[in-house]
Amino acid sequence: MKKIALILVAVLLLSMFTIGCSFQASKEEPPRNGNTQGGHFPGVEPLSPPVKVTVGMKQVVSDAGVLIGMAKGYYKELGIEIEPVQFNTGQDMINALGAGQLDVGCTVSASGLFNAMLRGIPIKIVADKGVNVPGKGYYRLVIRKDLVDEIQDYKDLKGRKLAIVGTASLDEIALDRVLNKGGMTTQDVDLQVIRSFPDMVAAMSNGSIDGGMLIEPFIAAAVEQNIADPWKDPSEYDPDAQTALLVYGKSMLERPEVAKRFMLAYIKSLRDYNDAFFKNINKDEIVSILAEYSVVKDKALYDKMFPVGLNPDGYVKMKGIQMDLDWYSKRGLLKGELKAEDVVDNTYVDYALSVLGKYE
Repeated sequence: MKKIALILVAVLLLSMFTIGCSFQASKEEPPRNGNTQGGHFPGVEPLSPPVKVTVGMKQVVSDAGVLIGMAKGYYKELGIEIEPVQFNTGQDMINALGAGQLDVGCTVSASGLFNAMLRGIPIKIVADKGVNVPGKGYYRLVIRKDLVDEIQDYKDLKGRKLAIVGTASLDEIALDRVLNKGGMTTQDVDLQVIRSFPDMVAAMSNGSIDGGMLIEPFIAAAVEQNIADPWKDPSEYDPDAQTALLVYGKSMLERPEVAKRFMLAYIKSLRDYNDAFFKNINKDEIVSILAEYSVVKDKALYDKMFPVGLNPDGYVKMKGIQMDLDWYSKRGLLKGELKAEDVVDNTYVDYALSVLGKYE
């Protein structure tokens, strides 16, 4: 048990050691299996001179829309140079987006994001960056392996020690929806806030908690070591969830030609990801790219993990966004009224599909 906890901590450290500064791997490589003469985006002229775009991300697998495009040269082909940047907190990223110090954010639902919009800060959700695939949820409640006979139904979660990495954001919302299926809320369990996923797995391994909201690759690792059971699939309790978001900040919204070209490369990358993981097309190549560019370095893990869902047509789940807004509003966490249509701007995805067509 100690061994897996140490491994998981090491994975997290690898992903976080550059917090607050640009990643060392901030330069795009020459295109793989492509060229820079507009072959992937006929009729679209590259930006000249090239434009640097800063992207806040953690190099997780759900960042595939950026990572694949960097590796295959899609952004470079359109005259965009990607500079990845990481932040201490999601709020720091929101502040940087609003101040024009960061162009694009790879983030999750949080009350701070929507309250920034209510303050008039020009930020928009523009595309999908992660959803659960029915039957293969990559972000879900897991329970301790030794408790599978005790915790069989939602009502069995009452009074249990369940962990999340943060409140007033995706994690608390997701756990609350699990509990809603049993007629409960987070008020009916012993809610624990554990700030990192590796620490959450370690807490399960030593019996300190009964379960927690976990994400890949930590689910696969915990299951393989018989620490956790994946329990029920999120399609049962949160089928409309929009797990992660691509967000444009002030500096991107003020440069529509840059914003449109970024989205073109992003959608093209999402399609390569879907081809690989759901159609088995060029999977070895895409896994190699993700193993090189993301924090999940072990190629064998990609066959063990539940795959993140990334909409190859780019759109977010509007129902899921509205559900999040309603959840925050009901708890007094929003300083005003917002609808999904107020926070989402689909025009960039619309443009990308006008060039690329719909995914088939």
